[in-house]
Amino acid sequence: MTTKEKAYERARKKAEKVVGDPEKVKKIVNSALNKASSAGYSSQFQEIADKLQALVRLVKSWLNKEYRSTPWQTIILAVTALVYFVTPFDAIFDFIPLLGFADDVAILTAVLSSINHDLDKFIEWEQNLVQNDEPSASTVDADFEEVAGEGEAED
Repeated sequence: MTTKEKAYERARKKAEKVVGDPEKVKKIVNSALNKASSAGYSSQFQEIADKLQALVRLVKSWLNKEYRSTPWQTIILAVTALVYFVTPFDAIFDFIPLLGFADDVAILTAVLSSINHDLDKFIEWEQNLVQNDEPSASTVDADFEEVAGEGEAED
């Protein structure tokens, strides 16, 4: 087993343990967001940054019980990728200039590829939420005038 495979396996085992604890998952999500917003990433990372953001939103929505249409295996893979991403001592230590994030990008790319269908469904669900929250173009604002019914006197 390679160093990267061992590091991934440790991340997967940790993900399986923490996925049942929403507070721990929230900490991992927040750490991933902080790390992703840090400067100094390679152009390779920039290419997957949008998908990583969607992955984080997926895990958050799952945690908040807003979106539960994701298979359990996808949630485990998503959390595993986030755990691996935030772990500074993985296959290639993150503090090594230029190389430190190469393994993170490789793992994220592999996980994102394997769950792409589920992630796309989540993004579509998000877009439908936004569309449903916007006022419809066919909505008509109207003023109503009260009409006196039978037997009622008009003012």
